Amino acid sequence: MTQNLQTPTTRPAGRPTSHRTCATCGRTFAWRRSWAENWDEVRYCSQACRRERPTAVDRTLEATILDLLARRGRGASICPSEAAQVVGGDGWRLLMERSRRAARRLVAVGSVEITQQGRVVDPSTARGPIRIRLARRGR
Repeated sequence: MTQNLQTPTTRPAGRPTSHRTCATCGRTFAWRRSWAENWDEVRYCSQACRRERPTAVDRTLEATILDLLARRGRGASICPSEAAQVVGGDGWRLLMERSRRAARRLVAVGSVEITQQGRVVDPSTARGPIRIRLARRGR
C-alpha cells in the first residue's frame, strides 16, 4: 500500500510558495489554507502576535540594539539582555523576550544577524543563548 506523500518541492495548485515574517515576533511562517483568501494581507503568525503588536517600547529596543552595536567595533556582538537593561532598568528581565523579538525583526530587514557559538543561525528556530551583531555586507 503506497501513500501519496508530497515532497517539499511540490505544492497543490494555487498555493503560494513564499514564507512571511511575523510583524510582532519576527519568526517566519508559512502559508495556511485558512489564509488562502487573504494571504496578501497576512502580517502575523498567530492571534497572540496580532494582540501583541509592536509598541513604542519594542521600537526603542530595536533602536537601542542598533545603537549598542554601532558603539562597538565591526564584528562585535551584544546579548539581547544588554538592550533590555538599557531600556528597562531594574525591570529588564521582563523585556528579555521583547528584546529577542526586536532582534528577529531587525534580522528580517537585514540590519543584524543572530549568532550562536559564533555561527549565524535562523532566528525562527534558535533556542538558548543568542548574540546579535551587525549584518555583514557582501556575503
